[in-house]
Amino acid sequence: MSGAARQLGEDLARAASGTGGGTVVSAQVVDVTDAGTVNLDLGGALILDVPCADSYRGRQAGDWVAVRPGARPVVMWRLGEDPGALDEDAVREIALGAQAVRAMTWGTGTPSGDGWMQPTALYVRKAADGKAELYAQVATEPTDPPDEPTGAVARPVSLSPTDSGSWRGGRPDSYADFPMQGDWTGGGDRRGGWFYGTAIADACSGKTVAKMTVGFTRRRGSGVNAKRPLHLYLHSYTSPPSGQLSLGDGPEDLLRLSVGGTGTATLPAAWRTALATGAARGLAIYARGSTDYMAVSGGTLKIEFS
Repeated sequence: MSGAARQLGEDLARAASGTGGGTVVSAQVVDVTDAGTVNLDLGGALILDVPCADSYRGRQAGDWVAVRPGARPVVMWRLGEDPGALDEDAVREIALGAQAVRAMTWGTGTPSGDGWMQPTALYVRKAADGKAELYAQVATEPTDPPDEPTGAVARPVSLSPTDSGSWRGGRPDSYADFPMQGDWTGGGDRRGGWFYGTAIADACSGKTVAKMTVGFTRRRGSGVNAKRPLHLYLHSYTSPPSGQLSLGDGPEDLLRLSVGGTGTATLPAAWRTALATGAARGLAIYARGSTDYMAVSGGTLKIEFS
């Protein structure tokens, strides 16, 4: 028995006997799962699907947390510095950046101070980003007019795959319900794919792509429980092929997940370009043998523009 497992057993026994005195132990989050629970690394032991108190918000892999032992361990809170000040500063910066008018007051008299101008006409319109724009027509050209508004950046787009599947032995694998990689039983290595039609290139047409990310969930009941890498590839299909799923550029090991874990992979620049131009159409996974065997769901692609 490992030292971590023995320690956990002692903590559980102490809590069950009522002598724990509110004992908590520290652990590191390996992954946040699709069920909202977390997989924990407790001194080298992998503890799966640990529920969390509502106070533990913004859960992320890598967090150090306080765990209350018991027959059913529970994560109580995150350990570390208070992020409140950083969050407050970030929110303030975003809010100020989004403001078009810094201050607005009114009254029955003329305003005090220098620099005021009285418009002869006032115009308003809805801008491309959905916000309102004001334009004041004045009788005399001001010496220091406000800056022209910059062009609106296209809003991020999220695209869900229109189809997905697995292939084995050069043809679709009807046994697999989700995209899979590797081989567990000796029946042959699987490869899985996600398909988007032409939606990715259509969404990127005429825009500058700044970032592409894709979210995945590692399904339970396939492979070892520990973190294993997804071996990602590009492919050029708009829909599932009836024969072999041929792989494009790759592999890129952009994400590692434990069983039940969810995560986001950021695609490299060359892959962004290939998908945005239509040179590639979707994503695939493939591995050999049982080491990285897994089933994966998800595949929602988020595109950000600049």
